[in-house]
Amino acid sequence: MSRSKLVAILTGAISVILAIAYLILVQLLDYRDMKPAPISQFDQAPIVISNCWQIDKIAEV
Repeated sequence: MSRSKLVAILTGAISVILAIAYLILVQLLDYRDMKPAPISQFDQAPIVISNCWQIDKIAEV
């Protein structure tokens, strides 16, 4: 068996092993229960920051 065939088989085997490990990891992460954040953490109103002053400076130029 030539060296190039051996490298191809080896990299293919590593690829398949990594793909299976990834699928198992995704299944494990998907299986656990995800609970939403408590509503009490969202009692503050969001702050809106406007960048209108930059538009005015560009218009002056």
